[in-house]
Amino acid sequence: MVCLGNICRSPLAEGILQQKAFEAGLPWSVESAGTNGYHNGECPHPLSQKVARMNGLDISKQRSRRFVPEDFERFDKIYALADDVLDEIRRIAGKKFNPEKVDLLMNELYPGKNLDVPDPWYGPEPGYHEVYRMIDSVCDQIVSKYSANTKPSFLSKE
Repeated sequence: MVCLGNICRSPLAEGILQQKAFEAGLPWSVESAGTNGYHNGECPHPLSQKVARMNGLDISKQRSRRFVPEDFERFDKIYALADDVLDEIRRIAGKKFNPEKVDLLMNELYPGKNLDVPDPWYGPEPGYHEVYRMIDSVCDQIVSKYSANTKPSFLSKE
């Protein structure tokens, strides 16, 4: 799961998908990262942590890291949470970019619509709740779609 700074959207996506995979008995490894690296080593945004806790998830132990080209070798599927993030993934990955492994997260729920998960960073708490609801819905779809194939590891980047 990949977003910009790996402190708002993608930590939520990592936590939500990992929990849903665990509950479905799927041995998936879900991680997240950011394209800008500005928050490397930081824990998720306090409002992302609060919204996660309100929904029974603890994402407080996650730490931000920057997306690297080698992520295309480590992960079977990489989800960008917004179109500008997808552009940055392509730029950062260079020759390692594999279009078959990467897509916008919301395309799993709305194929071909290329919808972004909005960045709640600049707004008040309700934006974090909306982001949580969006990601929660799409993660249900991912677990349903891929549950027959337990091999994938996922990287969630903000």
